[in-house]
Amino acid sequence: MTISSELIRQLAEFDAATLYEAAGQRGMVDPAIRPMWNGAHVCGPAITVGCPARDNLMLHQAVALAPVGSIVVANAERCQDAGAWGEVLTVAAQARGIAGLVIDGAVRDIEAIEKRRFPVFSRGLAIGACKKEKFGTMNEAIEVGGVSVRSGDIVVGTGDGVVVLESRNFEQVLQAAVARRERESEIFGHLNNGRTTLDILGLPKWNQGGRKAIR
Repeated sequence: MTISSELIRQLAEFDAATLYEAAGQRGMVDPAIRPMWNGAHVCGPAITVGCPARDNLMLHQAVALAPVGSIVVANAERCQDAGAWGEVLTVAAQARGIAGLVIDGAVRDIEAIEKRRFPVFSRGLAIGACKKEKFGTMNEAIEVGGVSVRSGDIVVGTGDGVVVLESRNFEQVLQAAVARRERESEIFGHLNNGRTTLDILGLPKWNQGGRKAIR
């Protein structure tokens, strides 16, 4: 499936939490996989990689083959004692137009990566070294942070975390996200005019006696 740059641009306007809600509360990656520097933001189609623990050969393969604008999404077996991605792979990825990394594993050289403004979302940091010996998988379905990811799914990572959007739902998710943004804008207006979230959302109100809620 060809994904238009305009669709990517529109989805990139939203934070991961909004898109997760717009997708029917589906696709939330384990919150332990988080941005490795403040302000990191990714939005693009995934290229999936399965890496054996403590071996990053497949990440080198992915960087050599990934389409421009794609996000490398890797299952590194949740290994947190070896950094599977560092500055060298970052420079290689940027030179080839890769937009970011989401990895269920660890990375290193994060200060250098932040200086280069390359978005990285990972389970942790580790200075341990990886070998480059074992082949794994590429462009096959993998699991990252408890979520199944296929090449071509759109992956969005912001300060809130990471969400995976299935390829068959892109347009519906975008429409729901736009509607949610408009609804939130209305709510903000009501709040600024003195109304409460209890009134706006129709929430039960606490009885001053402390025994029950009043509807």
